[in-house]
Amino acid sequence: MTRITRRTALALPFALAAPAIPRAQGAVDITVHYAQPFIFKPSYDAITEAFARIEPGIRINYVNTPNYQDGAQLLLRQAATNQLPDLSYQGLNLLRVFAERGIAQDLGPLIARDGDPAAQGFTPGLLSLGRHNNYQAGLAYAASTAISFINADLVRSAGFDPDNLPQDWDGHLRLAAAVKARSGGPDGMWFAWSEWMFQTLVLSHAGAMMTPDESDIAFEGAEGLATLKLHERMVAETAMPALNANTASQAFAAGRLGAFYWTTAVVRNTINSVGSNFDFRTYPLPVVAGVEGGTLATGGSAGMITARDPAKREAAWKFLRFTASAQGQALMAMNSGYVPCNQLAIDDPRWLADFYRANPRFGAAVAQMPRMAPWFAFPGANGVRITEAINNNTSRVIERRATPEVALADMARDVRRLLPRRS
Repeated sequence: MTRITRRTALALPFALAAPAIPRAQGAVDITVHYAQPFIFKPSYDAITEAFARIEPGIRINYVNTPNYQDGAQLLLRQAATNQLPDLSYQGLNLLRVFAERGIAQDLGPLIARDGDPAAQGFTPGLLSLGRHNNYQAGLAYAASTAISFINADLVRSAGFDPDNLPQDWDGHLRLAAAVKARSGGPDGMWFAWSEWMFQTLVLSHAGAMMTPDESDIAFEGAEGLATLKLHERMVAETAMPALNANTASQAFAAGRLGAFYWTTAVVRNTINSVGSNFDFRTYPLPVVAGVEGGTLATGGSAGMITARDPAKREAAWKFLRFTASAQGQALMAMNSGYVPCNQLAIDDPRWLADFYRANPRFGAAVAQMPRMAPWFAFPGANGVRITEAINNNTSRVIERRATPEVALADMARDVRRLLPRRS
């Protein structure tokens, strides 16, 4: 059985990935926006090359933003001046904003037009990543959960077995403390704290961000407090350094960090950065001991169509569907580390089944797919400000400027003020 590579993925016939659709008549130019080019550019470059073989008459012009929040603000501004791109890949938690404003078009009719979604690899669960209520605002392009990046050499020097690591946070904190104490210089761990990671830990404690009817927040209780106390323990018990994502990634690649916990999206970049410096491995995110039913917030992006011109809308749909096809998702996964959003890409040996067997560092997030849960999107127009409120109060705990109890109370107050008033 032949293992798929980037070259073979480009060469495989598109007919394997999606049903045939007549090619566009004449040249059509479309503008496509996506965020985080430092992560996504290699995958979009590979997909654009493959797509051009199928649809040479559709030309793609890209617009980038550094992150999802900037991308959302850009589109909201452009919507007010009728200057929207034809297709935009937005964060999964931001689709609600565009669905409620009618900026993202409902993809349901287009999906139904092309036949059985499951036969194309679009399972109900994967489609739900891009759905708000009954509105199919987007088609998922990439999904991510937080995983563990481990320097197995430092693990051994600290007296632990990388083939039999602890599976819960208590064990990982002991491991990080041992690395700091015994390895002569390297730090034990770094946790990429953010709103997404805060939500991930709340869900890991079997909590929720809001009540089912969205009448109030739900993270103010025991699960939210336990989440901030875990942040506090990371600093107190392991001397976790004050790093950001870039400096933590550099420290890990240089062998100066035992473990870091962040998105699977950077697996490819980390492999390239580490090279042969040390034994680099990935593992699922630690669980919370004694908690049943804990899940993980699913990050990533989905493509949403905003084009109004019929020809551009059809061209945008063809490109979006190709990026979400088994072939497109194979290229996306191999060039990033994100979890594919097409079941055929995962299961079919023509795509990624052999790739995951041969590249186990890409498999940690796939292994924890049963724990995946939607990245909750807060209602109303203040989603970005709510994210900032959660980040700011979490940072107070990390920087030892507030206790978990005080920070959680302030976070709850700040978020409530930003939620829409209920009549």
